[in-house]
Amino acid sequence: MTIPALALHQVERAYRQAGEPLVILRGVDFELFPGQSVALIAPSGTGKSTLLHVAGLLEKPDAGEVFVAGHPTSRLPDPERTGLRRSEIGFVYQFHHLLPEFSALENIVLPQMIGGLSRREAGRRAGELLDYMGLSQRGSHRPPELSGGEQQRVAIARAVANSPSVLLADEPTGNLDPRTADNVFDVLNALVRATGLAALVATHNLDLASRMSRRVTLRDGLITELE
Repeated sequence: MTIPALALHQVERAYRQAGEPLVILRGVDFELFPGQSVALIAPSGTGKSTLLHVAGLLEKPDAGEVFVAGHPTSRLPDPERTGLRRSEIGFVYQFHHLLPEFSALENIVLPQMIGGLSRREAGRRAGELLDYMGLSQRGSHRPPELSGGEQQRVAIARAVANSPSVLLADEPTGNLDPRTADNVFDVLNALVRATGLAALVATHNLDLASRMSRRVTLRDGLITELE
């Protein structure tokens, strides 16, 4: 039986607002398998970002468990959570968050070197990723010299540079025009199919969502499958 790349079991998360608890997640159950791309479609304010932060080990759940590659994580000490997040989870946000003083290639090299790879090996892999993204001629360019779509493709390459098992994306095409968004999405979907990566993508783009493996929504603090 295939083990989920990511699984949430009875996950709860709440914040304090004006002294009162604001419950965001109310016992979420969810499984994401290798090679799947799942669209998370829900209105703003329903807790999509909170869900991604908890799933990505950026926040601890108040109750329940988050499993990454079958391993429970909620009781791990912070250094181990950080190490697991660095090796197993990639993040892509609406804004690319590339380091402007570094080239596209260097932005992809850095997380690999932090992960322990030599500069030479990290550079080789970064070059392969840029080629896969159709950016082999843009490696020496800094982010301000790249188009919005190119910047986001570099951000995707950076997110998968350490070969994570899970990719979490929060509105990755939200700042792009429809044609550019379509191109970026095609690259992301092809990457999932080619590598067996498991991707959870929060998006308002229903056309892109319809082309993914599954669609889910977040309603009343719970995840529900959509047709």
